[in-house]
Amino acid sequence: MPGQNYDLLIVDDQAGLRRLIFEALIDDGYLIDQAANGLDALEKLSRNKYRLILLDVKMPGMNGLETLREIRKLDSDVPVVMMTAYSELEMLQETDAGAKPVQHINKPFDLDDLRCLVQGYLSTNCVIG
Repeated sequence: MPGQNYDLLIVDDQAGLRRLIFEALIDDGYLIDQAANGLDALEKLSRNKYRLILLDVKMPGMNGLETLREIRKLDSDVPVVMMTAYSELEMLQETDAGAKPVQHINKPFDLDDLRCLVQGYLSTNCVIG
């Protein structure tokens, strides 16, 4: 059975943050899916197609970097934006040098900045920078 095509997958272990992001972006007309952890995200990615993934760095179990490595095995082209606290930025340096570059957004983030970032990937109506 074919999976569904989504605009966005939000991966974060904090249900409140996933809901906040969902509520901030759903009115923009995006089809949004959510995952509570890395394993859940990989299971969803194995069945569905996503245009963008927002991925938390610090999650219990499989962290964001481990999840990113597995995402790249399933879909090497999907853009991934890592959501991270400033203190976790050095963790992003651990990504393989030959891997596709990954953008990040610092927590806590302004929802308008996040909306503009997402629009930059999914439409042409917003200029990032």
